[in-house]
Amino acid sequence: MSTPVAVFPGFSAGDLSTFVLRRHLQNVGYRVHRWRLGVNRGNVPKLIPQVVARTEALFERYEEPVSLVGWSLGGVLAREVARERPELLRSVVTLGSPVIGGPKYTRAARFYETVLGEDLDAIERAVEERNRVPISAPITAIYSRRDAVVKWEACIDHYNEHCEHIEVDASHLSLGFDPRVLQLVRRAIDESSSPELIRQRAS
Repeated sequence: MSTPVAVFPGFSAGDLSTFVLRRHLQNVGYRVHRWRLGVNRGNVPKLIPQVVARTEALFERYEEPVSLVGWSLGGVLAREVARERPELLRSVVTLGSPVIGGPKYTRAARFYETVLGEDLDAIERAVEERNRVPISAPITAIYSRRDAVVKWEACIDHYNEHCEHIEVDASHLSLGFDPRVLQLVRRAIDESSSPELIRQRAS
């Protein structure tokens, strides 16, 4: 049986936005699942327990670790699942996801500040505090210098040495559709599912 995979959408997006990505992974044999939480409204503290519960349900269903793929804010949430419940996960793949600063270094900054009334500096400090807890699952961070929605520098993980960074030439909104990116996502999941890596993590 192939690895179970769950795909998390970005800010202001839902499962429809990840259809192409999910279909690609299904077509190459993975057991792929939506996140089933409606539109991602960006309330990270509220969403973390929900995505943990979603991942835990898949872990219990298949009785094996799950790979998470997250686009933008979806990748942030996938990383937090890995941070809180590492035993549930085989790997994490992020697409244009900010590792630092929360929304501060994204085009959603103004929305968080003016509409939601959030203190961006306070969020940045909270993100920094959480980043002090390492992530043990393999991480593949796919990013683009011409992202234009998330500053590419914010996508670089300086906290977990085992994180593999892969730069692509794509816009933020095409990361879930670009054929080259789709192949990279598949490769990352394939590699994390290899028997040799699984044995290494178990030892």
